[in-house]
Amino acid sequence: MNKPAAPTEYMKNITLTEIWNLQPAILRKVMDNVIRGVALCESLFNQTMSTGNSDVEIDEESDDDGYYDYYNNCEDTEMEPADPKNADPEYFEFTCLSKEDVERLFNECVESLCASLPVKPSLAKLLLHTHNWKTSEIITNYKEDASKLLINSGIKPAKPSDIDSQALRNIKSLPCSICLLSYSGEFFRSLVCGHYFCKDCWTTHFEIQINQGITTAMECLGCNLLVPEDFVLSILNKSFLREKYQLFSFSDYVKSHPKLRFCPGTNCNFIIFAKEFQSKRVICKYCKTSFCFKCGSDYHAPTDCETIKKWLTKCADDSETANYISAHTKDCPKCSICIEKNGGCNHMQCYSCKFDFCWMCLGDWNSHGSEYYECSRYKENPNIANESVHAQAREALKKYLFYFERWENHARSLRLEEETHQKIIDRINEKVMASQGTWIDWQYLRNAAALLAKCRYTLQYTYPYAYYMESGPRKELFEYQQAQLEAEIENLSWKVERAETTDRGDLENQMDVAEKRRTTLLKDFLSL
Repeated sequence: MNKPAAPTEYMKNITLTEIWNLQPAILRKVMDNVIRGVALCESLFNQTMSTGNSDVEIDEESDDDGYYDYYNNCEDTEMEPADPKNADPEYFEFTCLSKEDVERLFNECVESLCASLPVKPSLAKLLLHTHNWKTSEIITNYKEDASKLLINSGIKPAKPSDIDSQALRNIKSLPCSICLLSYSGEFFRSLVCGHYFCKDCWTTHFEIQINQGITTAMECLGCNLLVPEDFVLSILNKSFLREKYQLFSFSDYVKSHPKLRFCPGTNCNFIIFAKEFQSKRVICKYCKTSFCFKCGSDYHAPTDCETIKKWLTKCADDSETANYISAHTKDCPKCSICIEKNGGCNHMQCYSCKFDFCWMCLGDWNSHGSEYYECSRYKENPNIANESVHAQAREALKKYLFYFERWENHARSLRLEEETHQKIIDRINEKVMASQGTWIDWQYLRNAAALLAKCRYTLQYTYPYAYYMESGPRKELFEYQQAQLEAEIENLSWKVERAETTDRGDLENQMDVAEKRRTTLLKDFLSL
Protein backbone atom coordinates (compact mmCIF):
# COMPACT_ATOMS: atom_id res chain seq x y z
CA MET A 1 0.00 0.00 0.00
CA ASN A 2 1.33 3.45 -0.87
CA LYS A 3 2.62 5.59 1.95
CA PRO A 4 0.36 8.61 2.68
CA ALA A 5 1.63 12.00 1.58
CA ALA A 6 3.37 13.67 4.51
CA PRO A 7 2.17 17.10 5.65
CA THR A 8 5.69 18.48 5.28
CA GLU A 9 5.69 17.34 1.66
CA TYR A 10 2.54 19.37 1.20
CA MET A 11 4.29 22.41 2.66
CA LYS A 12 7.88 21.95 1.55
CA ASN A 13 7.66 24.35 -1.39
CA ILE A 14 5.78 27.05 0.52
CA THR A 15 7.94 29.88 1.83
CA LEU A 16 7.25 31.77 5.04
CA THR A 17 6.33 34.86 3.03
CA GLU A 18 3.77 32.88 1.03
CA ILE A 19 2.32 31.40 4.20
CA TRP A 20 2.02 34.95 5.61
CA ASN A 21 0.01 36.04 2.56
CA LEU A 22 -2.33 33.03 2.50
CA GLN A 23 -6.01 33.70 3.07
CA PRO A 24 -7.14 32.76 6.61
CA ALA A 25 -9.20 29.80 5.40
CA ILE A 26 -6.28 28.27 3.46
CA LEU A 27 -3.86 29.01 6.27
CA ARG A 28 -6.10 27.20 8.73
CA LYS A 29 -6.10 24.11 6.47
CA VAL A 30 -2.30 24.14 6.29
CA MET A 31 -2.00 24.54 10.06
CA ASP A 32 -4.54 21.73 10.60
CA ASN A 33 -2.25 19.37 8.67
CA VAL A 34 0.70 20.39 10.82
CA ILE A 35 -1.29 20.00 14.05
CA ARG A 36 -2.52 16.54 12.98
CA GLY A 37 1.06 15.48 12.29
CA VAL A 38 2.27 16.70 15.68
CA ALA A 39 -0.64 14.99 17.44
CA LEU A 40 0.23 11.72 15.69
CA CYS A 41 3.85 11.99 16.83
CA GLU A 42 2.71 12.53 20.43
CA SER A 43 0.39 9.53 20.20
CA LEU A 44 3.17 7.25 18.94
CA PHE A 45 5.52 8.51 21.63
CA ASN A 46 2.95 7.81 24.35
CA GLN A 47 2.38 4.28 23.00
CA THR A 48 6.12 3.64 23.07
CA MET A 49 6.46 4.91 26.65
CA SER A 50 3.47 2.85 27.82
CA THR A 51 5.08 -0.44 26.63
CA GLY A 52 8.04 0.15 28.94
CA ASN A 53 10.35 -1.06 26.16
CA SER A 54 12.75 1.49 24.74
CA ASP A 55 13.62 -0.85 21.84
CA VAL A 56 10.14 -0.87 20.31
CA GLU A 57 10.45 -0.24 16.58
CA ILE A 58 7.90 1.45 14.37
CA ASP A 59 7.26 -0.23 11.03
CA GLU A 60 7.82 2.43 8.38
CA GLU A 61 5.87 0.33 5.85
CA SER A 62 2.79 0.06 8.07
CA ASP A 63 -0.45 0.81 6.22
CA ASP A 64 -2.30 2.35 9.15
CA ASP A 65 0.07 4.85 10.77
CA GLY A 66 0.62 7.50 8.10
CA TYR A 67 3.66 8.55 10.15
CA TYR A 68 6.28 10.90 8.77
CA ASP A 69 9.56 11.71 10.51
CA TYR A 70 9.39 15.49 10.98
CA TYR A 71 12.43 15.65 13.22
CA ASN A 72 14.84 13.82 10.88
CA ASN A 73 13.68 15.62 7.76
CA CYS A 74 16.71 17.44 6.35
CA GLU A 75 14.75 20.57 5.51
CA ASP A 76 13.49 20.93 9.08
CA THR A 77 16.80 20.19 10.80
CA GLU A 78 18.58 22.87 8.80
CA MET A 79 16.13 25.53 9.97
CA GLU A 80 17.40 27.64 12.85
CA PRO A 81 15.10 29.20 15.44
CA ALA A 82 14.07 32.73 14.58
CA ASP A 83 16.15 35.39 16.31
CA PRO A 84 13.72 37.84 17.97
CA LYS A 85 16.26 40.63 17.40
CA ASN A 86 15.91 40.15 13.65
CA ALA A 87 12.19 39.35 13.61
CA ASP A 88 11.12 42.34 15.72
CA PRO A 89 12.88 45.69 15.14
CA GLU A 90 11.64 46.88 18.55
CA TYR A 91 12.94 43.84 20.46
CA PHE A 92 14.80 44.94 23.59
CA GLU A 93 15.89 43.04 26.69
CA PHE A 94 15.32 44.83 29.99
CA THR A 95 14.45 44.13 33.62
CA CYS A 96 12.48 46.08 36.24
CA LEU A 97 14.42 46.46 39.49
CA SER A 98 13.50 47.77 42.93
CA LYS A 99 15.62 50.28 44.82
CA GLU A 100 17.01 47.47 46.97
CA ASP A 101 18.02 45.51 43.86
CA VAL A 102 19.89 48.51 42.45
CA GLU A 103 21.62 49.22 45.77
CA ARG A 104 22.90 45.63 45.77
CA LEU A 105 24.14 46.17 42.21
CA PHE A 106 25.99 49.34 43.28
CA ASN A 107 27.53 47.59 46.30
CA GLU A 108 28.77 44.75 44.11
CA CYS A 109 30.44 47.26 41.78
CA VAL A 110 32.06 49.04 44.73
CA GLU A 111 33.31 45.77 46.24
CA SER A 112 34.71 44.70 42.88
CA LEU A 113 36.63 47.97 42.47
CA CYS A 114 37.92 47.92 46.06
CA ALA A 115 39.19 44.38 45.48
CA SER A 116 41.20 45.61 42.47
CA LEU A 117 42.40 49.01 43.73
CA PRO A 118 43.63 50.25 47.13
CA VAL A 119 40.75 52.71 47.70
CA LYS A 120 38.10 52.84 50.41
CA PRO A 121 34.43 52.21 49.46
CA SER A 122 33.29 55.86 49.62
CA LEU A 123 36.04 56.93 47.20
CA ALA A 124 35.39 53.90 44.99
CA LYS A 125 31.74 54.96 44.71
CA LEU A 126 32.80 58.48 43.69
CA LEU A 127 35.19 57.06 41.10
CA LEU A 128 32.47 54.86 39.64
CA HIS A 129 29.99 57.74 39.58
CA THR A 130 32.36 60.15 37.81
CA HIS A 131 33.30 57.46 35.24
CA ASN A 132 29.75 56.20 34.53
CA TRP A 133 30.36 52.95 36.42
CA LYS A 134 32.95 51.69 33.92
CA THR A 135 35.01 49.53 36.28
CA SER A 136 37.47 48.19 33.69
CA GLU A 137 38.20 51.70 32.40
CA ILE A 138 38.92 52.95 35.94
CA ILE A 139 41.28 50.04 36.66
CA THR A 140 43.15 50.58 33.38
CA ASN A 141 43.58 54.32 34.00
CA TYR A 142 44.65 53.69 37.59
CA LYS A 143 47.38 51.29 36.50
CA GLU A 144 48.62 53.77 33.90
CA ASP A 145 48.71 56.80 36.22
CA ALA A 146 46.94 56.53 39.57
CA SER A 147 47.70 60.09 40.67
CA LYS A 148 46.36 61.60 37.44
CA LEU A 149 43.15 59.57 37.67
CA LEU A 150 42.47 60.59 41.28
CA ILE A 151 43.27 64.27 40.65
CA ASN A 152 41.10 64.47 37.51
CA SER A 153 38.27 62.73 39.38
CA GLY A 154 38.31 65.35 42.15
CA ILE A 155 39.34 62.85 44.81
CA LYS A 156 42.98 63.82 45.38
CA PRO A 157 44.36 67.39 45.61
CA ALA A 158 46.94 68.47 43.05
CA LYS A 159 49.13 69.68 45.92
CA PRO A 160 49.33 67.54 49.06
CA SER A 161 48.55 69.15 52.42
CA ASP A 162 51.43 69.99 54.77
CA ILE A 163 49.24 70.43 57.87
CA ASP A 164 49.85 68.06 60.76
CA SER A 165 46.34 66.90 61.63
CA GLN A 166 47.43 65.36 64.92
CA ALA A 167 49.09 68.58 66.07
CA LEU A 168 46.00 70.59 65.10
CA ARG A 169 43.77 68.37 67.24
CA ASN A 170 45.84 69.22 70.31
CA ILE A 171 45.27 72.99 69.91
CA LYS A 172 42.89 74.22 72.61
CA SER A 173 41.56 77.30 70.80
CA LEU A 174 41.55 77.93 67.07
CA PRO A 175 39.43 80.41 65.04
CA CYS A 176 37.43 79.05 62.07
CA SER A 177 38.35 80.89 58.88
CA ILE A 178 34.67 81.11 57.85
CA CYS A 179 32.64 81.96 60.97
CA LEU A 180 35.68 83.35 62.89
CA LEU A 181 34.51 81.62 66.07
CA SER A 182 37.14 79.84 68.14
CA TYR A 183 36.93 76.15 68.99
CA SER A 184 39.28 73.44 70.15
CA GLY A 185 41.18 71.58 67.44
CA GLU A 186 38.99 68.48 67.88
CA PHE A 187 35.98 70.43 66.57
CA PHE A 188 37.60 70.95 63.15
CA ARG A 189 37.28 68.64 60.16
CA SER A 190 39.09 68.43 56.82
CA LEU A 191 39.34 66.35 53.68
CA VAL A 192 42.73 65.16 52.35
CA CYS A 193 43.27 68.66 50.94
CA GLY A 194 43.93 70.00 54.46
CA HIS A 195 41.28 72.75 54.48
CA TYR A 196 40.06 72.70 58.08
CA PHE A 197 36.75 74.23 59.12
CA CYS A 198 34.54 73.85 62.17
CA LYS A 199 31.79 71.22 62.18
CA ASP A 200 29.07 73.89 62.31
CA CYS A 201 30.28 75.46 59.05
CA TRP A 202 30.54 72.04 57.41
CA THR A 203 26.99 71.22 58.57
CA THR A 204 25.58 74.50 57.25
CA HIS A 205 27.37 73.99 53.94
CA PHE A 206 25.97 70.47 53.57
CA GLU A 207 22.42 71.54 54.48
CA ILE A 208 22.44 74.28 51.84
CA GLN A 209 23.80 71.91 49.18
CA ILE A 210 21.33 69.13 50.00
CA ASN A 211 18.36 71.51 49.91
CA GLN A 212 19.51 72.55 46.42
CA GLY A 213 19.60 68.90 45.35
CA ILE A 214 23.42 68.73 45.25
CA THR A 215 24.98 65.63 46.82
CA THR A 216 27.52 63.72 44.74
CA ALA A 217 28.81 67.03 43.31
CA MET A 218 29.37 68.51 46.79
CA GLU A 219 32.79 70.20 47.04
CA CYS A 220 35.14 71.19 49.85
CA LEU A 221 34.61 74.65 51.37
CA GLY A 222 38.16 75.59 50.43
CA CYS A 223 38.73 73.91 47.04
CA ASN A 224 37.13 71.78 44.31
CA LEU A 225 37.74 68.43 45.98
CA LEU A 226 34.62 66.22 46.00
CA VAL A 227 33.22 65.29 49.39
CA PRO A 228 32.84 61.50 49.87
CA GLU A 229 29.74 59.96 51.38
CA ASP A 230 31.31 58.77 54.65
CA PHE A 231 32.59 62.29 55.43
CA VAL A 232 29.13 63.85 54.90
CA LEU A 233 27.38 61.26 57.07
CA SER A 234 29.96 61.75 59.85
CA ILE A 235 29.07 65.47 59.98
CA LEU A 236 25.27 65.37 59.62
CA ASN A 237 23.39 64.60 62.83
CA LYS A 238 19.79 65.21 61.71
CA SER A 239 18.23 61.97 60.49
CA PHE A 240 15.98 63.63 57.88
CA LEU A 241 19.01 65.35 56.31
CA ARG A 242 20.93 62.07 56.21
CA GLU A 243 17.97 60.35 54.51
CA LYS A 244 17.57 63.20 52.04
CA TYR A 245 21.27 63.10 51.21
CA GLN A 246 21.22 59.34 50.62
CA LEU A 247 18.07 59.61 48.49
CA PHE A 248 19.57 62.32 46.24
CA SER A 249 22.88 60.46 46.03
CA PHE A 250 21.11 57.28 44.96
CA SER A 251 19.29 59.25 42.26
CA ASP A 252 22.60 60.67 40.99
CA TYR A 253 24.16 57.21 40.89
CA VAL A 254 21.26 55.82 38.85
CA LYS A 255 21.40 58.73 36.39
CA SER A 256 25.14 58.25 35.84
CA HIS A 257 24.78 54.51 35.19
CA PRO A 258 24.34 53.87 31.43
CA LYS A 259 22.34 50.69 32.00
CA LEU A 260 19.82 52.14 34.44
CA ARG A 261 16.85 54.44 33.95
CA PHE A 262 14.20 55.61 36.43
CA CYS A 263 10.64 54.78 35.43
CA PRO A 264 8.92 58.14 34.74
CA GLY A 265 5.55 56.77 35.83
CA THR A 266 3.62 58.72 38.47
CA ASN A 267 4.70 57.67 41.99
CA CYS A 268 6.65 54.72 40.55
CA ASN A 269 9.96 54.00 42.30
CA PHE A 270 11.17 51.20 40.07
CA ILE A 271 14.24 51.31 37.85
CA ILE A 272 14.75 49.74 34.43
CA PHE A 273 17.97 47.82 33.79
CA ALA A 274 19.07 47.12 30.20
CA LYS A 275 22.34 45.77 28.85
CA GLU A 276 22.37 48.19 25.91
CA PHE A 277 21.93 51.96 25.94
CA GLN A 278 19.51 52.34 23.03
CA SER A 279 16.42 54.34 22.16
CA LYS A 280 14.11 51.34 22.45
CA ARG A 281 10.72 50.98 24.10
CA VAL A 282 10.64 49.73 27.70
CA ILE A 283 7.48 49.12 29.71
CA CYS A 284 7.49 49.15 33.50
CA LYS A 285 5.84 45.93 34.63
CA TYR A 286 4.52 47.64 37.77
CA CYS A 287 2.89 50.87 36.53
CA LYS A 288 2.79 49.89 32.79
CA THR A 289 4.40 53.19 31.73
CA SER A 290 5.97 52.98 28.26
CA PHE A 291 8.98 55.17 27.44
CA CYS A 292 12.27 55.43 25.55
CA PHE A 293 15.14 53.90 27.55
CA LYS A 294 17.75 56.25 26.11
CA CYS A 295 16.13 59.63 26.79
CA GLY A 296 13.36 58.74 29.24
CA SER A 297 10.64 60.55 27.24
CA ASP A 298 7.63 58.99 25.50
CA TYR A 299 8.62 56.27 23.06
CA HIS A 300 9.19 57.88 19.67
CA ALA A 301 10.29 55.32 17.05
CA PRO A 302 11.30 55.78 14.29
CA THR A 303 12.41 59.32 15.26
CA ASP A 304 15.68 59.52 17.22
CA CYS A 305 15.99 61.18 20.64
CA GLU A 306 17.61 64.43 19.47
CA THR A 307 15.13 64.92 16.65
CA ILE A 308 12.06 64.36 18.80
CA LYS A 309 13.46 66.78 21.37
CA LYS A 310 13.80 69.46 18.67
CA TRP A 311 10.33 68.70 17.34
CA LEU A 312 8.61 68.91 20.73
CA THR A 313 10.41 72.17 21.48
CA LYS A 314 9.28 73.58 18.14
CA CYS A 315 5.71 72.43 18.73
CA ALA A 316 5.69 74.10 22.15
CA ASP A 317 6.96 77.37 20.65
CA ASP A 318 4.65 77.38 17.61
CA SER A 319 1.62 75.57 18.98
CA GLU A 320 -0.63 78.64 19.24
CA THR A 321 0.02 79.60 15.61
CA ALA A 322 -0.55 76.03 14.48
CA ASN A 323 -3.72 75.62 16.50
CA TYR A 324 -5.09 78.91 15.14
CA ILE A 325 -4.47 77.95 11.51
CA SER A 326 -5.28 74.24 11.76
CA ALA A 327 -8.97 74.08 12.76
CA HIS A 328 -10.67 71.07 14.28
CA THR A 329 -13.48 71.22 11.72
CA LYS A 330 -13.47 71.11 7.93
CA ASP A 331 -16.01 71.69 5.18
CA CYS A 332 -17.22 68.81 3.07
CA PRO A 333 -15.43 69.15 -0.32
CA LYS A 334 -18.70 68.35 -2.13
CA CYS A 335 -21.55 70.14 -0.31
CA SER A 336 -19.41 72.47 1.90
CA ILE A 337 -21.30 71.64 5.08
CA CYS A 338 -19.19 71.93 8.25
CA ILE A 339 -18.04 68.55 9.57
CA GLU A 340 -16.56 67.79 13.00
CA LYS A 341 -14.27 64.78 13.32
CA ASN A 342 -15.59 62.53 16.11
CA GLY A 343 -13.73 59.30 15.32
CA GLY A 344 -10.16 58.18 14.79
CA CYS A 345 -10.56 57.05 11.18
CA ASN A 346 -9.55 59.53 8.46
CA HIS A 347 -12.01 57.95 6.01
CA MET A 348 -14.88 60.43 6.39
CA GLN A 349 -18.44 60.26 5.13
CA CYS A 350 -20.48 63.45 5.00
CA TYR A 351 -23.71 62.94 6.95
CA SER A 352 -25.49 65.31 4.56
CA CYS A 353 -24.49 64.24 1.04
CA LYS A 354 -22.87 60.86 1.92
CA PHE A 355 -19.68 61.82 0.07
CA ASP A 356 -16.65 59.71 1.09
CA PHE A 357 -13.42 61.70 1.37
CA CYS A 358 -10.06 61.84 3.14
CA TRP A 359 -9.89 64.09 6.20
CA MET A 360 -6.21 64.84 5.57
CA CYS A 361 -6.31 66.05 1.95
CA LEU A 362 -10.11 66.26 1.33
CA GLY A 363 -9.68 64.05 -1.75
CA ASP A 364 -12.26 61.56 -3.03
CA TRP A 365 -11.83 58.37 -1.01
CA ASN A 366 -12.88 56.09 -3.88
CA SER A 367 -9.82 57.12 -5.90
CA HIS A 368 -7.71 57.59 -2.81
CA GLY A 369 -6.12 54.14 -2.64
CA SER A 370 -3.64 54.83 -5.43
CA GLU A 371 -3.02 58.42 -4.30
CA TYR A 372 -2.19 57.82 -0.63
CA TYR A 373 1.48 58.41 -1.37
CA GLU A 374 0.66 61.94 -2.48
CA CYS A 375 -1.63 62.57 0.49
CA SER A 376 1.07 62.06 3.14
CA ARG A 377 3.89 63.56 1.12
CA TYR A 378 4.88 67.21 1.49
CA LYS A 379 5.61 68.92 -1.86
CA GLU A 380 8.41 71.44 -1.55
CA ASN A 381 8.67 74.54 -3.72
CA PRO A 382 11.61 73.83 -6.10
CA ASN A 383 12.28 77.56 -6.57
CA ILE A 384 12.28 78.47 -2.88
CA ALA A 385 16.03 79.24 -2.85
CA ASN A 386 15.42 82.10 -5.28
CA GLU A 387 12.50 83.56 -3.32
CA SER A 388 12.66 86.43 -0.83
CA VAL A 389 13.31 85.97 2.88
CA HIS A 390 9.61 86.50 3.60
CA ALA A 391 8.63 83.92 0.99
CA GLN A 392 11.09 81.43 2.48
CA ALA A 393 9.64 82.08 5.94
CA ARG A 394 6.12 81.46 4.63
CA GLU A 395 7.29 78.26 2.96
CA ALA A 396 8.96 77.11 6.21
CA LEU A 397 5.73 77.77 8.14
CA LYS A 398 3.72 75.98 5.49
CA LYS A 399 5.99 72.94 5.73
CA TYR A 400 5.80 72.93 9.52
CA LEU A 401 2.01 73.23 9.53
CA PHE A 402 1.75 70.38 7.05
CA TYR A 403 3.56 68.00 9.38
CA PHE A 404 2.15 69.46 12.58
CA GLU A 405 -1.43 69.04 11.38
CA ARG A 406 -0.83 65.37 10.66
CA TRP A 407 1.02 64.91 13.95
CA GLU A 408 -1.89 66.45 15.87
CA ASN A 409 -4.51 64.66 13.80
CA HIS A 410 -3.12 61.23 14.66
CA ALA A 411 -2.80 62.26 18.31
CA ARG A 412 -6.51 63.13 18.29
CA SER A 413 -7.31 59.90 16.48
CA LEU A 414 -5.48 57.95 19.18
CA ARG A 415 -7.61 59.59 21.85
CA LEU A 416 -10.83 58.94 19.93
CA GLU A 417 -9.88 55.34 19.20
CA GLU A 418 -9.22 54.80 22.89
CA GLU A 419 -12.89 55.66 23.41
CA THR A 420 -13.76 53.16 20.67
CA HIS A 421 -11.62 50.56 22.45
CA GLN A 422 -13.57 51.12 25.65
CA LYS A 423 -16.87 50.82 23.77
CA ILE A 424 -15.68 47.49 22.35
CA ILE A 425 -14.89 46.24 25.85
CA ASP A 426 -18.32 47.32 27.08
CA ARG A 427 -20.00 45.65 24.10
CA ILE A 428 -18.05 42.42 24.70
CA ASN A 429 -19.19 42.45 28.32
CA GLU A 430 -22.79 42.76 27.16
CA LYS A 431 -22.39 39.84 24.74
CA VAL A 432 -20.72 37.63 27.35
CA MET A 433 -23.44 38.43 29.91
CA ALA A 434 -26.05 37.57 27.26
CA SER A 435 -24.30 34.19 26.68
CA GLN A 436 -23.31 35.21 23.16
CA GLY A 437 -19.83 33.71 23.37
CA THR A 438 -17.00 33.99 25.89
CA TRP A 439 -14.24 36.53 26.44
CA ILE A 440 -11.92 34.26 24.46
CA ASP A 441 -14.33 34.28 21.52
CA TRP A 442 -14.32 38.09 21.40
CA GLN A 443 -10.68 38.67 22.33
CA TYR A 444 -9.78 39.30 18.69
CA LEU A 445 -11.74 42.58 18.82
CA ARG A 446 -9.65 43.85 21.72
CA ASN A 447 -6.50 42.70 19.93
CA ALA A 448 -7.56 44.63 16.84
CA ALA A 449 -8.15 47.83 18.82
CA ALA A 450 -4.80 47.44 20.62
CA LEU A 451 -2.93 46.85 17.35
CA LEU A 452 -4.63 49.86 15.78
CA ALA A 453 -3.36 52.06 18.63
CA LYS A 454 0.13 50.58 18.29
CA CYS A 455 0.28 51.20 14.53
CA ARG A 456 -1.17 54.71 14.70
CA TYR A 457 1.25 55.62 17.49
CA THR A 458 4.16 54.65 15.24
CA LEU A 459 2.61 56.55 12.34
CA GLN A 460 2.28 59.70 14.46
CA TYR A 461 6.02 59.68 15.17
CA THR A 462 6.92 59.27 11.50
CA TYR A 463 6.00 62.93 10.86
CA PRO A 464 8.78 64.53 12.97
CA TYR A 465 11.15 62.09 11.26
CA ALA A 466 9.98 63.19 7.81
CA TYR A 467 10.00 66.90 8.76
CA TYR A 468 13.73 66.91 9.48
CA MET A 469 14.70 64.51 6.68
CA GLU A 470 16.69 65.88 3.77
CA SER A 471 15.16 65.52 0.32
CA GLY A 472 16.42 62.59 -1.71
CA PRO A 473 15.78 58.94 -2.58
CA ARG A 474 15.80 57.86 1.07
CA LYS A 475 13.10 60.37 1.98
CA GLU A 476 11.04 59.29 -1.03
CA LEU A 477 11.27 55.67 0.12
CA PHE A 478 10.31 56.69 3.65
CA GLU A 479 7.30 58.69 2.45
CA TYR A 480 6.19 55.77 0.30
CA GLN A 481 6.33 53.34 3.23
CA GLN A 482 4.70 55.95 5.47
CA ALA A 483 1.81 56.28 3.00
CA GLN A 484 1.43 52.51 2.75
CA LEU A 485 1.28 52.25 6.53
CA GLU A 486 -1.23 55.09 6.76
CA ALA A 487 -3.51 53.49 4.17
CA GLU A 488 -3.56 50.16 6.01
CA ILE A 489 -4.14 51.89 9.36
CA GLU A 490 -7.16 53.76 8.02
CA ASN A 491 -8.53 50.52 6.57
CA LEU A 492 -8.04 48.84 9.95
CA SER A 493 -9.62 51.79 11.77
CA TRP A 494 -12.65 51.64 9.48
CA LYS A 495 -13.10 47.93 10.20
CA VAL A 496 -12.55 48.30 13.97
CA GLU A 497 -15.18 51.04 14.22
CA ARG A 498 -17.56 48.64 12.45
CA ALA A 499 -16.26 45.52 14.18
CA GLU A 500 -19.63 43.85 14.71
CA THR A 501 -20.44 43.93 11.00
CA THR A 502 -16.92 43.06 9.84
CA ASP A 503 -15.96 39.46 9.09
CA ARG A 504 -13.46 38.19 11.66
CA GLY A 505 -11.17 36.72 9.02
CA ASP A 506 -11.19 40.01 7.10
CA LEU A 507 -10.38 41.96 10.26
CA GLU A 508 -7.54 39.65 11.31
CA ASN A 509 -6.11 39.73 7.80
CA GLN A 510 -6.12 43.54 7.90
CA MET A 511 -4.38 43.41 11.30
CA ASP A 512 -1.60 41.27 9.82
CA VAL A 513 -1.13 43.60 6.87
CA ALA A 514 -1.00 46.74 9.05
CA GLU A 515 1.52 45.24 11.48
CA LYS A 516 3.65 44.02 8.59
CA ARG A 517 3.73 47.56 7.13
CA ARG A 518 4.70 48.95 10.53
CA THR A 519 7.56 46.54 11.17
CA THR A 520 8.87 46.95 7.62
CA LEU A 521 9.12 50.72 8.07
CA LEU A 522 10.83 50.35 11.45
CA LYS A 523 13.34 47.81 10.15
CA ASP A 524 14.39 50.23 7.42
CA PHE A 525 14.39 53.50 9.37
CA LEU A 526 14.50 52.83 13.13
CA SER A 527 17.25 54.90 14.77
CA LEU A 528 19.02 53.48 17.82
